[in-house]
Amino acid sequence: MTFINIKTSIKVLVLGIIFFLGSSTLVSAQQADTTFDDMEFTEIGADTASAPDSASVATSSTITKDSTAKVDSAKVAVASGSAKADKEKTLWQTFIAGLVGGFLAFLMPCIFPMVPLTISYFTKRAGSKGKGIGQALIYGLSIIVIYVAFGLLITVIFGSAGLNALSASGTFNFLFFILLVVFAISFFGAFEITLPSAFVNKIDNKADNSKGLLGIFFMAASLALVSFSCTGPIIGTLLVDASSKGELLGPAIGMFGFSLALALPFTLSAIFPGFLSSMPKSGGWLNSVKVCLGFLELALALKFLSSADLAWHWEWFDREIFLVLWIVIFVLMGIYLLGGIKFAHDSDLPYVSTPRLFIAILSFSFAMYIVPGLWGAPVSILSGLAPPMNTQDFILTPGSTSSSSNTSSVDFPAKVKHGEHLKPPVGFHAFFDLDEGLAYAKKVNKPVLLDFTGHTCVNCRRMEDNVWVKPEVGNLIRDEYVLIQLYADDRNIKMPKEKIHYSAILKRNTDDLGYWNLDLQATRYGSNAQPLYVLATADDLTPMVAPQGAIMDAKEYAAYLQSGLDAFKNKK
Repeated sequence: MTFINIKTSIKVLVLGIIFFLGSSTLVSAQQADTTFDDMEFTEIGADTASAPDSASVATSSTITKDSTAKVDSAKVAVASGSAKADKEKTLWQTFIAGLVGGFLAFLMPCIFPMVPLTISYFTKRAGSKGKGIGQALIYGLSIIVIYVAFGLLITVIFGSAGLNALSASGTFNFLFFILLVVFAISFFGAFEITLPSAFVNKIDNKADNSKGLLGIFFMAASLALVSFSCTGPIIGTLLVDASSKGELLGPAIGMFGFSLALALPFTLSAIFPGFLSSMPKSGGWLNSVKVCLGFLELALALKFLSSADLAWHWEWFDREIFLVLWIVIFVLMGIYLLGGIKFAHDSDLPYVSTPRLFIAILSFSFAMYIVPGLWGAPVSILSGLAPPMNTQDFILTPGSTSSSSNTSSVDFPAKVKHGEHLKPPVGFHAFFDLDEGLAYAKKVNKPVLLDFTGHTCVNCRRMEDNVWVKPEVGNLIRDEYVLIQLYADDRNIKMPKEKIHYSAILKRNTDDLGYWNLDLQATRYGSNAQPLYVLATADDLTPMVAPQGAIMDAKEYAAYLQSGLDAFKNKK
């Protein structure tokens, strides 16, 4: 292995880790975890959000009957500008994930060796360097068109509501888990995911027989089909990630980033011949990259298994199991890099190079970093990816039981409705039924914190794991508020017949807890994104201050809670 090959393998493996973590865990700006195409909201200025003298607001029971109405005269809405900014951030994240995925796909054994052959073909076919560059540009654009069209097709088939169902449904999360495991196994070399040979050969023949722009387009299509065994798992992972964010243009944006990164090296090689000569030669390092991506695919698959476990209330895939499997996966990846494991398509490794050693050290170190999580350490980098802390059986973290001694636990019922399936964040008491929570809040004369959350909501878990654990935030929630957590994606808990009603916004009956809570959030507060925090009075659920989404800064969130508390005291 030459030095340039070693450098390339380092970059590829690091990019793989960035791609994996960037598309799965570092999504703190994502707030639109739940979206519906046909929701309509009345857009009202934030200055009216806290108006106590606005038209009377219905109580909880009235809300149930009148939930087909639009946002009521309380005129409460999350600022539309903030929601738009959150969507833009999410799409940028999807684009960047696609871009990194495209560069990784380019370095796969199915594509990388084809660059010199393709550029040489263009030069000979065109007859001159100028025409060859022009045809290479068209070739690159054709690649982009093909993949973006594929992303748009996914959008047309599912729509944003369907994409959101992929992220919230236990069935689809379990299917995604199986799919990513299959992708990982294929990267390990057990088999190749290929398209029907007759279809591939037909497209290839069209590329050979067609002339002009059409021939170049079919050449790009041939590349996409022939390389599917390598790019398929990466494309599938990108589409799963983009779909889980619920954005309508997510799959198309992801495919644009992917195709741009894939097409760029072909175009640059035609324009700058020196770029082609400086590229490393093909070799065994390409398969090492592929295998390492297989380990990352396997680790990512466990996130979707966790989501299915939460959505279906299995209650067996605890946080400890998740962390143990991650530790084993990254330890095995380190052993592989040191030559301790060899797969079928791997080349002989006569010695361990210094770069491989350092990458192995990185993999082992990451595994060791996760180990304290087995005893309740927060492991903040996995916040929102790993199962929530309340699924952990054993927690050694000091202060984890502090809620038992604070004033919020006085007269708190030993059992709450739906408590057998839903659990509050560690160290907190919470209600999961609106009426039960409001009755308790009236009894203790405290304002309520309505937490519209979800099992698959990434930012909800990040808020609980990273922000609520801070003393300045946790003490305010425990001592000054009655926490009511309203899950907007729970499909297993069915509503009693007297509470089921038709939602004009959701265009369906609210026959389960998730749809009932989501209808309340959308109808009452003009928002369909989780998390949404509403600081309200128990009498009429009128917000004392404007509702807010995720606030990742603990001091800012504590100030928000304090502003609601001050408004409640002034109102009294």
